[in-house]
Amino acid sequence: MKMPEITRRDFVRLGAGAALTGAVARTTLLEPAPLAAQSLPDGRRIRFAIVGTGIRGCDLLRSARKVPTGVCVGSADLYSTRLEAGKEAYGADFDATGDYRRLLDRKDVDAIFIATSDHHHRRVTLDAVAAGKDVYCEKPMSHSVEDGFAMLEAVQANKRIFQAGSQRVSSILYAKAREMYASGQLGEVHEIDAKWNRNSPGGAWVYPIPDDASTETIDWKGFLVDAPDHAFDPRRFFRWRCFRDYGSGLGGDLFVHLLSGIQVITGMNTPAQRAYSSGGTYTYKDGRDFPDLLETAFEYASPNGSVQVHVHCNQSNDDGDQTIVFNGRLGTMVVTGNSVTLTPQDVRPKFEAYGWDGMTQAQREKGRAAWNAAHPGPLPPLPETETFTLPQGYDDTAVHIANFFNAVVTREHVTEDEVFGNNAAIGCHLANQSFFHRTIAEWDAEAKTIKA
Repeated sequence: MKMPEITRRDFVRLGAGAALTGAVARTTLLEPAPLAAQSLPDGRRIRFAIVGTGIRGCDLLRSARKVPTGVCVGSADLYSTRLEAGKEAYGADFDATGDYRRLLDRKDVDAIFIATSDHHHRRVTLDAVAAGKDVYCEKPMSHSVEDGFAMLEAVQANKRIFQAGSQRVSSILYAKAREMYASGQLGEVHEIDAKWNRNSPGGAWVYPIPDDASTETIDWKGFLVDAPDHAFDPRRFFRWRCFRDYGSGLGGDLFVHLLSGIQVITGMNTPAQRAYSSGGTYTYKDGRDFPDLLETAFEYASPNGSVQVHVHCNQSNDDGDQTIVFNGRLGTMVVTGNSVTLTPQDVRPKFEAYGWDGMTQAQREKGRAAWNAAHPGPLPPLPETETFTLPQGYDDTAVHIANFFNAVVTREHVTEDEVFGNNAAIGCHLANQSFFHRTIAEWDAEAKTIKA
């Protein structure tokens, strides 16, 4: 079989191109700025209290210790043993109660942190802002669309500062990704793929149930509040993410982090227009309501046309770090928990030989000669691949808390304010609505509701 003829000029051109497409890469360590150092006008520290000192609440308290402009002065939890756990996490003693409303009555409390089950977010937020407190509320902001808008309206009516708790939006890593996205290096982006997988019982919310869990140590009626009545069940209290009455499943636990990241990096601070979900409960057949595998295709609107966002979370296989991939015409940007990498697409002009395979040799030679004449000289260099990484021990939760404290002082909105947090939560509600109804869920912005 006779091989196609390649001229010396083609060989030089292709050889140079091959060399330039080699793995030219650069890695840079990101440098964090000092944590916020603003104090209130009278020079004192911001006094905050926390409602919910379970897993996430204790994490917040550990990170809050690193932020010098705030001090925890109180906590509340429905499980009495957690009151001591919160003090241990913060490393200091403070007022602890089973009734959060007692904290709202204190004139010396400036802000409230909310780290409860999702179905308590609305109630505590509305009570807090009515009492004149600023609010840091863990993600997802809301347990339902209706709750989200009630929270948004109450925050704005009371002129309070609100921050949702997807801490990565404050990370220097996401700031770098936003800068790279805005630079135009990716070209137009119409597809984004995001995943966050886990493969352990803890990653699937099978949290331990303490030996002392009982109606003597847990305020069960206080936990249920507006949820349907149910006999005492410690699984529902400690593993509330599994149940629709109290949590939002994978949507509220992990989707919201990914969607918040996409919002802050792209600037698409709007709900998705529609969503279609599939998945099921394949491994954890423990009576939970939510699937342990959920995949959702979202469609967002952008100035350059629609953007397809595919989100995937699996609690039975962990194939690596959380990842958001921005697939652009000119480059691919991959954001993980610790790094952001931009790899250029090779879109330099080249002779498309495959398209000429059905023609005669004379036609191919003529076509190649015409292409060479139109593209003289060597190929331009391909931009290098760039990677930026976080320094070891970087705590984006502490930075997120510092940003919140700054806003309490300046009264300027944070990035993840009540509008941003509500839009991200709506994405989670769209995903869940589609899954449970087995249909496309559409967002009706005018009616502020989901059609499914």
